[in-house]
Amino acid sequence: MAVEDEIRIKLQDAFAPEVLEVVDDSESHRGHAGHREGGETHFNVRIRAATFGPMSRIARHRAVHAALGRDLVARIHALALDVA
Repeated sequence: MAVEDEIRIKLQDAFAPEVLEVVDDSESHRGHAGHREGGETHFNVRIRAATFGPMSRIARHRAVHAALGRDLVARIHALALDVA
C-alpha cells in the first residue's frame, strides 16, 4: 500500500475528519535531504476534525503522529501538518 494511502486511512479511522487532504510532495524535494527515488518521503496533510477543537497546536500534532504510529512516521522524511 502506498504511504499516502496509509496516512489517509489511519487519519480517517482515528479522527473521522470533515476535511482530509494528503499530498505527496516528494517530487518537489528532488535533490534535497531525505528524497528517495519513487517519492513517498515528503507529505503535506490538511485535516479538520471536531476532535482537535479543544487541543493546543502541539497536542494536535502529537495526536496526528500517534495516530500514524512510529513505524509509518519513521518512513517519512518530512510531514507538514495543517491541523484544526
